[in-house]
Amino acid sequence: MAAYRIHVQQKEKVVHSIAAALRTAVTVTLRHEQRKPPLEVTLLLTDDDQLHALNKEYLGIDEPTDVLSFEAGEAMPGMKEDEAYLGDIVISLPMAKRQAKQGGHSLKSELQLLTVHGTLHLLGYDHEEPEEKDRMWWAQASILAQLGAEITGPPEDAEG
Repeated sequence: MAAYRIHVQQKEKVVHSIAAALRTAVTVTLRHEQRKPPLEVTLLLTDDDQLHALNKEYLGIDEPTDVLSFEAGEAMPGMKEDEAYLGDIVISLPMAKRQAKQGGHSLKSELQLLTVHGTLHLLGYDHEEPEEKDRMWWAQASILAQLGAEITGPPEDAEG
């Protein structure tokens, strides 16, 4: 039976249970969006400097951010033709820690939010227009509730 393949790479380390929760967050998001396996996603937990560099290079924004998603257009080398590589999600662990503290919730919940958010971007969601944002925030809240996360979305004043 085909399965989702979620790779968690850690430049910044988290405990095993949080890494497992992030794999589950990707899986629940893919199921929520009715995306059938085999599908593959890589999740990289890194630092502010790397997110800053990527944000500047790819979006022209000269500051760090919490999460970026990079859609893959084609299968990775060594993958079977029927396997789909969706892409990469890159999360700043230090920023996630700060946001969790500021929001008064656990790091695990903050990382679940960022992982779901990044996965939805890989699936074509966006939040540039109000209708798109409403649709994305609804999906995010629904998925986070399924995960039993302490939070169901970003603060009301968050852009993204």
